[in-house]
Amino acid sequence: MPLSNSQYDIIIREYNAKLLRRRRLVDKRIKEVYEKEPRLKKIEDAVSSCSLVQAKKLLSGDVTALPKLRGQLTEYKKQRLEILGKLGYSEQYFEPDYECRDCKDTGYIGNERCHCFKQRAIDLVYTQSNIRSILKDENFENFSYDYYSDSQKNPSTGLTSLETMQNAVKDSKKFIQEFDYKFSNLFFYGDTGVGKTFLSNCVAKELLDTGHSVIYFTAFQLFDIFAKNTFHRDTEEDIIASHQNVFDCDLLIIDDLGTEMPNSFTISQLFLCLNERILRRRSTIISTNLTLSQIAEIYSERTFSRISSSFTMLKLFGDDIRIQKKLR
Repeated sequence: MPLSNSQYDIIIREYNAKLLRRRRLVDKRIKEVYEKEPRLKKIEDAVSSCSLVQAKKLLSGDVTALPKLRGQLTEYKKQRLEILGKLGYSEQYFEPDYECRDCKDTGYIGNERCHCFKQRAIDLVYTQSNIRSILKDENFENFSYDYYSDSQKNPSTGLTSLETMQNAVKDSKKFIQEFDYKFSNLFFYGDTGVGKTFLSNCVAKELLDTGHSVIYFTAFQLFDIFAKNTFHRDTEEDIIASHQNVFDCDLLIIDDLGTEMPNSFTISQLFLCLNERILRRRSTIISTNLTLSQIAEIYSERTFSRISSSFTMLKLFGDDIRIQKKLR
């Protein structure tokens, strides 16, 4: 994810702070255990002492130094584990979990930025904290079919509202399962309040949890980014980086397409965005209240052709869930 120097510095300081907090926690736990059993401190000192002695012997040509050291360390480890066990501690007590086990809270795996760094860059650039809080509630664990009728049928498919949503959930979970090895996109359309945004958020939560970079925008927010990049890129350092991330992230979610003010600029930018992401094989989810004919009419046949040929089209229908919740 492209970042300005100031943005990069902010993220690196956050990682340094994480490591510092963890180091302090480790020191606190070590002190706590040593106070309960001073022999543990003596064992640690003995380990350091014998390691130094045997290292000097090894350097002087004593070939027995290394086997002796291994034997001593094994014995000290055995004593240490016995004492910890009697105190009710495991050895892992001195190794608290990292927030990211893959990079151990450094932000890097080798010379490559970790997936957690990439997502943090997205969160910083686009202030995605709001979607993070939403995903705590809008996820598959909290998903309910209770609001979908098992009698109301779509005349064009013969499927009930409930069956339609069940199929959409199945397709969404397949999209997640195949995400790393099969390129695909999702297009949710239907009336207001039938669960399009909720289902998009469910997918976002699963992919974020598995280390993928996800950017969520309403259509208005997305086109605002494009406008700033086009008309203000010479005056603001962060705009180019922000614009580039739209094309680089693993998953782009465009919510409520059609609620923006369509014009020649937004129409051309939508095509360019979708076309570029398709060429890069970067997945996109679009949700909209518009019908397919309205999509073609507003955004051009060319854009509709790219959507219909590259997206799994999922029409949801039913009664407005927001109204149903108020009436219950």
